[in-house]
Amino acid sequence: MKNMTNMFRFLSVILLSSTIALFSCQKENSKATQEENEQFAQVASESDAESEAIFDDVFDNVMGVNTEVGVGGTGVFGQANHNPGEEIISGANGIDSTPACLTVTITRLSQTAFPVKIVMDFGSGCVGRDGRTRKGKIITVYTGRLVNSGSVAETTFDGYYINNIHVEGTHRVENKSTSNLWIFQVKVTNAKLSKENGNYSEWNSTKTIAQIEGNATPFNVFDDVFSVSGEANGAVKRDNAYYQWGARTLADNALIKKFICRWIVKGKIAFRRSNAEVAVLDYGNGNCDNKATISIGGVVYEISLD
Repeated sequence: MKNMTNMFRFLSVILLSSTIALFSCQKENSKATQEENEQFAQVASESDAESEAIFDDVFDNVMGVNTEVGVGGTGVFGQANHNPGEEIISGANGIDSTPACLTVTITRLSQTAFPVKIVMDFGSGCVGRDGRTRKGKIITVYTGRLVNSGSVAETTFDGYYINNIHVEGTHRVENKSTSNLWIFQVKVTNAKLSKENGNYSEWNSTKTIAQIEGNATPFNVFDDVFSVSGEANGAVKRDNAYYQWGARTLADNALIKKFICRWIVKGKIAFRRSNAEVAVLDYGNGNCDNKATISIGGVVYEISLD
């Protein structure tokens, strides 16, 4: 199988490339309902992307604490002393890069190595090398090392903020790998992201990430290809507007992400409102580019990916 540090570093950016810029096109005599659906699709996709980014950061930190529970050297544990693309070695350029404002407490919950509880305490404000400010606590209980099949890490939060966004909910990672295939399930339950102006997003998500190509060449990450499938739902309050939405990858159209490409290259996501499908986001036919299309009410728009 692949080098695990490269694997997790890659997993950490798979879903972020789904952030989209709506709409790079001219509307043509849109009816009010069409305009409402366009606004809904934009708000829903932005909320989903923001939630994905924040909980992806949690994933990186949970994996990055050390090699006993994860891979070490990812997230806030690996941002100081390495360059993009450089191999992270825990203790050399990984764990030693922990910011001074972060306190990590490890508690054994039995006489054996696992389960173990790890509390990351960012205090009243801790600026990371990534420029983001975190405060409060991330609390994770590990049943085993997350590179091993069957291991689970469940995370909760105590007064946790990232860039003044209050983060609540439960984040769960389970390794469901087989002897020749990396598979991870990442589940977020009852999440709420609250902002100072009173706006907020609520989010639930279940995603399965599987490596579908490149397993035969464990020292070459450039042929790695991953499949991402699952669903999410949420609600968004923006000023006086309130939206409820759902999203899912379409059957036989899982998202496909190649290591050598920044963007998702293939797959479809359907956004729905009140159980009615409002928009379908189509990432294309496998080409590595920043183009995608979104279909709303039968009208297809070309969009650009961030």
